[in-house]
Amino acid sequence: MASRKELEEKESKHRKKIKHSKLELENRPTGQRSAIALRYDVEKDAAPVILAAGRGDFAEDILRIAEDHKIPFYEDSGLADLLLKLEISTEVPAELYTLIAEVLAFIFRLDQMAAKREKLYKRVREMDSEDDE
Repeated sequence: MASRKELEEKESKHRKKIKHSKLELENRPTGQRSAIALRYDVEKDAAPVILAAGRGDFAEDILRIAEDHKIPFYEDSGLADLLLKLEISTEVPAELYTLIAEVLAFIFRLDQMAAKREKLYKRVREMDSEDDE
């Protein structure tokens, strides 16, 4: 187990990284969209993996492909800017797990709502077919 001093040093390093990241984020081009595609397979991946990332036209391509495949979007420009600094095919670092957990929770809720909606549609179709008989 880490000592209190080690934990404080680690926290100080993270705060410096965050401060540096904030400065870089303020210098990003305005009006240009960013997009990152992540994969997280609980059985295969130790952490979420970056599949694609880009700005401008490439970001639009990523978003179009996601929309075509009914993959949900989660908008967070600050998180996108942080993830854009990472290499493709790398795992998201532990420092970003809390932020990524919010994304995964959002997607989980969407999946739950979609399942409920599908059950409802199924019941309505069954009721319609009973009425036709």
